[in-house]
Amino acid sequence: MKRPGCTLLGIVVAKPEKRDEVFEILNAMVAPTRTEPGSINYDFHCEKDDPNTFVFYENFVDDAALDIHLKMPYIETIFERTKELLAKPVEIRRLTLLHDRAV
Repeated sequence: MKRPGCTLLGIVVAKPEKRDEVFEILNAMVAPTRTEPGSINYDFHCEKDDPNTFVFYENFVDDAALDIHLKMPYIETIFERTKELLAKPVEIRRLTLLHDRAV
């Protein structure tokens, strides 16, 4: 695995009545994101104790690749519909890797 230059943790909390629709939108982002040239890995999770909370763990080669990713049409969909679908705004945390991965 390449060493990431940029890591992101994205947290999306759906309104309970919109959970299934949010899941479909988010799930549809996984395949195209994984084919982006700057994507190292893109992992989609659901919080164990709250099925309305989705978490993305993402690694990109650098900040520029992440910035390109965040402007993709399939990513913008969730941001355009935040008030309608989400219980709160999307939370994005940019992380810095402090050590190499264990082998």
